[in-house]
Amino acid sequence: MRFIFVIWVFILVLSNRIYSKENPNIIIIYTDDQGYGDSSLLNPNSKFQTPNIDRIGKEGITFTDAHSPDTVCTPSRYGLLTGRYSWRTQLKRGVFGAEHPCLIKNNRLTIASYLQSSGYQTAMVGKWHLGMDFPGTKGNRDWSKPTKDMPLDKGFDYFWGIPASMNYGVLAWFNGRHPINPPTLFTRKKPNKIAISDYRIKLPYEVKSKAPNDLEVAKDFEDDKCLTFFTQKAKEWIQSRNKNKPFFLYLSYTSPHKPVIPLAEFRGKGKAGAYGEFMIETDHHVGEILETLDKENISENTMVIFSSDNGPENTWGERAKKYNHQSNYTFRGGKRSIYEGGHRVPFFVRWPIKIKSGQKSNAPICQTDIFATIAEVIDKKIPTQFAEDSNSFFQELTDRDSKEFRPAIIHHSSSGRFAIREGKWKLVMEGRKKSEKRELYDLLNDPKEQTNVIRDHPKINSHLTKKISAIISNGRSSPGPPSQNDTPPWNDLVWMKDKNN
Repeated sequence: MRFIFVIWVFILVLSNRIYSKENPNIIIIYTDDQGYGDSSLLNPNSKFQTPNIDRIGKEGITFTDAHSPDTVCTPSRYGLLTGRYSWRTQLKRGVFGAEHPCLIKNNRLTIASYLQSSGYQTAMVGKWHLGMDFPGTKGNRDWSKPTKDMPLDKGFDYFWGIPASMNYGVLAWFNGRHPINPPTLFTRKKPNKIAISDYRIKLPYEVKSKAPNDLEVAKDFEDDKCLTFFTQKAKEWIQSRNKNKPFFLYLSYTSPHKPVIPLAEFRGKGKAGAYGEFMIETDHHVGEILETLDKENISENTMVIFSSDNGPENTWGERAKKYNHQSNYTFRGGKRSIYEGGHRVPFFVRWPIKIKSGQKSNAPICQTDIFATIAEVIDKKIPTQFAEDSNSFFQELTDRDSKEFRPAIIHHSSSGRFAIREGKWKLVMEGRKKSEKRELYDLLNDPKEQTNVIRDHPKINSHLTKKISAIISNGRSSPGPPSQNDTPPWNDLVWMKDKNN
């Protein structure tokens, strides 16, 4: 009897060791234009509740000082997937449309291709917005031919989603390289009466284009079906996966980006109008994903990362006045802005087998850091020529007594303006406009960025100016050999051009 017990204990210990060494499943849930104040876990004064999003933080770790790589869609998504700042590429300002050479070059390692080479199944569901190569030209397409330079070429085994934001056209449900129904009809933005300064993409659609800016659209595309379809396809993929291999799912929702179009079942909920209802719907879909993990009995060893691509759309100001809801929380600015409201975003990580519940970290991190963190999770090095701006926050997840200090973070606005963050200091660099002067903020004592203290700290100014110049010139901000930007210095680097710092 004693012998049998010893054998049983040995098997139990061995099985636990094997399980603990198993690479986890990894899911990144990425919302669109969700501000820091649009999570009720982060904003105690929120006018709506997000219990499922909050659950990820409550059952894992909440990062209160996390940042998107940029303040608009395309560059943030590039930074997330590559671990590299997008201003190192050809894209120095703004975003792409739906049709554009993909910003991620074919020789560039992504989280997906890195995990794919490490034995993972990989899937992307939702909004891409990094450029695709469609067959033919607008009004002269051959949709029997495959779309190229898209997620399936960047490390994903499976793609189901839409090419970009809904205001950029080519609106169809893509299953792999082909739309389920080709976008052979045309439409344009139509009024959305339930939301602030908003639009709809809805029937009826026209056979012929009536204006140069008309959007290509499929006969079965409806703007308010995005969240439902994305959740459904993500769940189906998880359920049909090869259960002998770990998986990586990048689930990129279109909400709460315009159009703000909550389904009827979510109307009248919350106290922040249609926007609050849309966030409540978004939260519902996040809950559907978490419930699927529970039903599949894989929650324990699945790392779920939740965040947003930038701060809230500029309707946040009107929403604050009308509903007293602050999508940017207490921070200055919103989407497109170099100030905290433009890039400080919700960031939660749950991984029950490794992360204790109810953790909180005030350490500054950036979404570019996800790549290096995943590499440390699966214990596989990233080749030094990739993920140049990725610094692992693995110790923050597993060792709350860690004193590891992250190197400086570079912030970047959609207008091309830069800032550098190191410790409590944030130096906003001068821009191309004469009104865009250099500014210094002590974020520990002034997180709202109300008091420019640059005159009081000349040494900090000088130190951070040299540091941001070096990070830009060296082609990387993570440890490793110097790399190269994809272009020579450009006009937004005003201080480098004028002062040779």
